[in-house]
Amino acid sequence: MNIILINHYAGTPTMGMEFRPYYLAKEWIKAGNDVTIVTASQAHVRSVQPNVSENYTVENIDGIRYVWIKTPEYSGNSVGRILNMFSFVRKLKKYASTIVRNYKPDAVIASSTYPLDIYPAKKIAKKANAKLFFEIHDLWPLSPMELGGYSKYHPFIMVIQYAENFAFKHSDAIISMLPKTLEHTVKHGLKPEKWNHVPNGIIVNNNSNEEQIPDDYTKLFDKLKNEKKFTIGYAGSHGIANSLHTLIETAEILNNNSKFCFIFVGSGPEKLKLIEKAKQLNNVFFLDAIPKVQIQSLLKNIDCLFITLQKSNLFRFGVSPNKMFDYMMAEKPIINAIEAGNDIVKDANCGISVEAENPQALAEAIIKLSEMTDLEKQKLGKNGKNYVIENHDYKKLAINFINILKNEIKLKNG
Repeated sequence: MNIILINHYAGTPTMGMEFRPYYLAKEWIKAGNDVTIVTASQAHVRSVQPNVSENYTVENIDGIRYVWIKTPEYSGNSVGRILNMFSFVRKLKKYASTIVRNYKPDAVIASSTYPLDIYPAKKIAKKANAKLFFEIHDLWPLSPMELGGYSKYHPFIMVIQYAENFAFKHSDAIISMLPKTLEHTVKHGLKPEKWNHVPNGIIVNNNSNEEQIPDDYTKLFDKLKNEKKFTIGYAGSHGIANSLHTLIETAEILNNNSKFCFIFVGSGPEKLKLIEKAKQLNNVFFLDAIPKVQIQSLLKNIDCLFITLQKSNLFRFGVSPNKMFDYMMAEKPIINAIEAGNDIVKDANCGISVEAENPQALAEAIIKLSEMTDLEKQKLGKNGKNYVIENHDYKKLAINFINILKNEIKLKNG
């Protein structure tokens, strides 16, 4: 099968997020499929951008064909990001015939978080007589409306809503990463039998590619262990939605207890504010972001791991955060402060779930975990790893995903 996967933010393990297209493509190619990832040259979630000078550039990365569409530089959630989106969509429509001629797709997947890529995807699918698929990451325009406060009558929101409705109407099947989106998609025009769920995933048995953390990080962790600190760690983006001020406020509550220490690893627009908020605390450390291949080495040095998102009705559709699966693979107990339509930590019995944005509840959970025996904490860690291997191994997810594509193509061919 020839597959075109359109994802504006697709990355690689060395470039940074998004990782899902890369890992799915690797598995699909192993199974004998031809895969092309079409992506933008500029994406704020990547730590490294490709070196692209032409509007249309083809590159082979680890056996995967990447087509880079040149787009303007931007940073964060600025107006530049919107201009970057429209540039990508416009140029992709321009190169639709080239993509069809070169790669002759049987399946075209629109998967760029925002739904505007459905238009060039539809054009490519129609020209190739291919099946059209739409992948839901976050629900747009609900995400900018409920997290960013945009009115449903804002011109940009109205454009996005039209595109989402178009995607649900014209796609042959929908693949949702979130587990609770069926009702929303049906409300906006999807036939329920077209809905499918394939969550985010993890690479299993990848220890051969695991790299050690920098020496100064190792020295810090050795020092904390020698001082018999109980460490609480967060690794990931430092943005508004991550609500990390809650963890700082928890550090304030526990600041007089020399047992506890808080480690923040990563980067993001809120990091400087968080550093300023924590400057009077002696139990908080901020470390720079590290490559994904070092994440497991890092997490194994921390006693318990923390994940949160700000309170939002948006998460009623469920969550599927990559960092949660990284945490679970590290076999560490997890404190989950996300209020959502699903609770992965509870399902896996791998830690403690508390109310979002409640520092006191978080402090109590930290104390409770710290008082557990090593055997009890190891049991929670093993529960998490077993659960994520069973339910989120990319090898299994790639099979589930490809079967959805094959079923639709079989229907087309009778």
